[in-house]
Amino acid sequence: MLHWALVFFVVAIVAGLLGFTGIAGAAAEIAKIIFFVFLILLVISLLVNALKGKSPPM
Repeated sequence: MLHWALVFFVVAIVAGLLGFTGIAGAAAEIAKIIFFVFLILLVISLLVNALKGKSPPM
């Protein structure tokens, strides 16, 4: 999921540099949403593993 956030971020940067501001804004919003979903799922996963008594996988 973090990979997709980075992909949309790069698309937003390239589109912004080329002058496609609408596409750049949309890609940046998608990247931001995916990143926050990733953070929420990460925190939930860490809490569930902490409550089970398991250490996070390396």
